[in-house]
Amino acid sequence: MPPRPLVQVLRLGLLSFRESEALQQHLVLRHHQRVREENQENQENHQRVREQSHALLLVQHPPTFTTGLRCLPYPPPLLEGLRQTGAEVQRCSRGGLITFHGPGQLVCYPILHLGSFKKSVRWYVCELEQTVLSVCRRFGIEASTSPHTGVWVGDNKICAIGIHCGRYVTSHGFALNCNTDLSWFDHIVPCGIEGKGVTSLSAELQRDVSVEEAIPVLLEAFRERFNVSLSDVSLTSL
Repeated sequence: MPPRPLVQVLRLGLLSFRESEALQQHLVLRHHQRVREENQENQENHQRVREQSHALLLVQHPPTFTTGLRCLPYPPPLLEGLRQTGAEVQRCSRGGLITFHGPGQLVCYPILHLGSFKKSVRWYVCELEQTVLSVCRRFGIEASTSPHTGVWVGDNKICAIGIHCGRYVTSHGFALNCNTDLSWFDHIVPCGIEGKGVTSLSAELQRDVSVEEAIPVLLEAFRERFNVSLSDVSLTSL
């Protein structure tokens, strides 16, 4: 049996959205560079090189509204209204529409080469959904998927998913509401889906569930679902 792919885990704490994007881009380029360097080697070595570069970033962001590739540019008065809430407003390269990131939300950015797994974006998004469903089950929450991407508890979204994938290397990822201040979502139509709400682990369990409590549960679910080994690393070791 071949060894499980190794994924480096970076626990980054509170980090601005732009800083996280820059780090993701660095890690994506690391994947591409390492494969180019070994371009003349055999397929077995390609697999080894890819597996040296997998990473999972765990972050929280200061209050930030982000729009994805499916969004037309928002009218300047609307953007200014969002900025007046005290949040940043950023456009990014993920799929999906507008959403909110903020403290109390566990944001996970897997930087994976799907050649080590399965070269299918549909499969990958489904695996992310199944990972979060597993987290919810471990907390005793009955969640589900729907035709709308993400993970839901009834008509309320508990986890938003928006990814980017280029040359089979993934970036962006998902945001699981732990003890997020859900009133931030009142300023937008989350993910552009009318008539739906948002929820969190804390709201469903009627107790405080911090990001710190959710991280080990998420890592175990991710490890099992993607059949990987995990190793904590620091930024300086990259």
